[in-house]
Amino acid sequence: MKDSGLMTDSENLQRWAHDLEGRSTVEVLQWAVEQYAPRLTFATGFGPEGCVIIDLIGRHRLAIDVFTLDTGLLFPETYELWRHLEEWSGVQIRAVRPSLSVGDQATVHGDRLWEKRPEQCCEMRKVVPLKAELKNVDAWISAIRREQTPQRATALVAEWDSKFDIVKINPLVRWTKQEIWDYLRKHEVPYNPLHDQGYPSIGCSPCTSPIQPGEDDRAGRWRGTDKTECGLHDPVVPVEPVSERA
Repeated sequence: MKDSGLMTDSENLQRWAHDLEGRSTVEVLQWAVEQYAPRLTFATGFGPEGCVIIDLIGRHRLAIDVFTLDTGLLFPETYELWRHLEEWSGVQIRAVRPSLSVGDQATVHGDRLWEKRPEQCCEMRKVVPLKAELKNVDAWISAIRREQTPQRATALVAEWDSKFDIVKINPLVRWTKQEIWDYLRKHEVPYNPLHDQGYPSIGCSPCTSPIQPGEDDRAGRWRGTDKTECGLHDPVVPVEPVSERA
């Protein structure tokens, strides 16, 4: 039964966050469907974590809408993976695009904005389109994990996303990098071949480079700047966890 107080009662949401901490990933996704479908969506960037969630959605036939932010600047390998994952999983992945094409953006704001003002470029090509899309739903699923960055270290399985004023569900938040890759290999899930070429974290092609041995997984994102996030995932005030991973 849908918990009608969940959206507005932060205490209730915290209670669910505690309870979900000990649930399996599939149980978390099923809970999200029970609570929020059809006003539930998953935003994927086609990273290894996103591939895991898409496989789970297809494998368990979960009623979850899926979309990606097509910035117009993705790697050719990412576009190919998009098509491959749809065929593999049977899950349709919608494209959400910014209002300006890459060419129009260059006309209005200057060529190669990502080099001059990367924050503005991410805002226009990712954050604003995501914000508009999330106005149509009550909850969104992300593929972030706690160990990825300091900003994500306090993320909960379910939390209030104050940036978008919506419930955010992070079913893989407790997973390790090794667990992600073990799952992909065990189930032979398609993934971006650039991961095998030194790209552990893949975003837009102009702002993503391979990393060197010993570097952080996100060192290749916006290399040469202090930027490590595109602005989609803000840190939250943590709720004290009550259980270890089962």
